Amino acid sequence: MDEKFVAEVKAKLLEQRQSILKSLADQSDEMKNLIKPIESGDEADMASDVIDRTMLDALGAQDSLRLQQIDAALERIRNGKYGICVCCNKEIPMARLEALPYAFLCVNCAAAQERRNR
Repeated sequence: MDEKFVAEVKAKLLEQRQSILKSLADQSDEMKNLIKPIESGDEADMASDVIDRTMLDALGAQDSLRLQQIDAALERIRNGKYGICVCCNKEIPMARLEALPYAFLCVNCAAAQERRNR
């Protein structure tokens, strides 16, 4: 794998990682505000708060998953295994890695996994 490409991807992954961490911190602040006791409010206000909490939880879960994938990609870079499919050990095309820098499966293995998960 081209070292310049890997360095660019690493910078991109680190930038995405910082963005996610900031987003999670912001969501945490929003969650703290939502958790504050409601002094007065009707049922619509309480229902809205429940929906807001649910949405923040879902966004937080997605961000957490992507953060794990980014950390795993950074680890593969450190180990010299970045760009190699963890399933079949074939090289992942650079176009795929440009689109999804934390990809750990080649297109064929990702498609096979998706079919199994249906």
